[in-house]
Amino acid sequence: MTDLPLDGLTVVAVEQAVAAPLATRNLADLGARVVKIERVGDGDLARGYDHVVHGTGAHFVWLNRGKESVALDLKAPAALDALHSLVAGADVFVQNLAPGAADRLGLGPDRLRAEHPELVVAGISGYGAGGAMEHRKAYDMLIQAEAGLISVTGTTDEPVKTGIPTADIAAGMYLSQAVVAALLRRFRTGEGATIDVSMFEATVEWLGHALYTQMSTGSQPARMGVGHSAIAPYNTYPTADGEMLIGVQSDSGWRTLTEVLDVPQAASDPRFATNVDRVAHREECDALVAGRTRTWSTVELDRKLAAAGIPAAQLRGMDHVLTHPQLRERDRWRSVGTEFARVDALLPPATFADVEAPMGDVPALGQHTHAALVGIGLDPAAVDGLITTGAAGQAAAHAPAARV
Repeated sequence: MTDLPLDGLTVVAVEQAVAAPLATRNLADLGARVVKIERVGDGDLARGYDHVVHGTGAHFVWLNRGKESVALDLKAPAALDALHSLVAGADVFVQNLAPGAADRLGLGPDRLRAEHPELVVAGISGYGAGGAMEHRKAYDMLIQAEAGLISVTGTTDEPVKTGIPTADIAAGMYLSQAVVAALLRRFRTGEGATIDVSMFEATVEWLGHALYTQMSTGSQPARMGVGHSAIAPYNTYPTADGEMLIGVQSDSGWRTLTEVLDVPQAASDPRFATNVDRVAHREECDALVAGRTRTWSTVELDRKLAAAGIPAAQLRGMDHVLTHPQLRERDRWRSVGTEFARVDALLPPATFADVEAPMGDVPALGQHTHAALVGIGLDPAAVDGLITTGAAGQAAAHAPAARV
């Protein structure tokens, strides 16, 4: 069988929530062994966001398949020593701890690179090292606000954050990309790397055309709902029984759309002849399109637009996505194990022709602690002592308060 791209490489991650776990899950999907360090007791914060997936958190199931869970109380010197031993045998170390926390644990990039020059040390921070905001709390919603994403998302009446953790996802994707690039360079030079990805900067980068519009015009880009500030028609339009999204980005596409909608005279209407004209007369253009789309059912209109090559889509809810024929026909679903039940999970979007992502199970908290620590040469009895001490600490932390 063909090897996966990152077969034989080990990643140790002190991570939680979304951004870093997404980055390391991407690496696991590419074949890396990912050893996830979790707090004794509660583990990754995402385990407790909810318990909707057969008792396990939805975020955690999404982000942590194919990893090993090692639970350590890093306040205990022996546990911290064990973590350093794991890092010493790794190719990549990833963390998204609070600013300064990695250094206090002896896991800062300067020390790790001095001890292990070949190690790729990668971190995710909220705002990056330096600057007045270096130590500010950096949750996804807060980053979306500071980066201006919320200012361009929503309707003309109300700004909203995106329905998914966009800032976290952006940072996680950039980090996994950078780690793979650093490993490629290491294969050539033998040298590791120190990488930091700022959630704030990753999100600002994703603003793309909105940022350049502001720079060039001095004007805040308008919130357009599902519309587009620079393209028309580009919106939701009513059908006889629902809605369709239509996005025509070229003048030739507009002419084709007028034929499909049986209003060919609109192709030469000076208000609509070019995209610039259509944007200038957006309300009239949208009204014209909506007046015609409502004469067909959603399925009928979808077929007509698809046959003519007009960019369009049905507005689907999550229930329809789960049964989407495109995913089923392409055989994109696989079964993975969780602590309490098996669940379906999507294959990664990047498809290799000769090998499939392993799609490993989602680990229970501390499931691999014993095997991972014994595997790096620690005495089994000492490992059992670490686990017992951690379990005792967990019990103490959750014990009821004594009555006075």
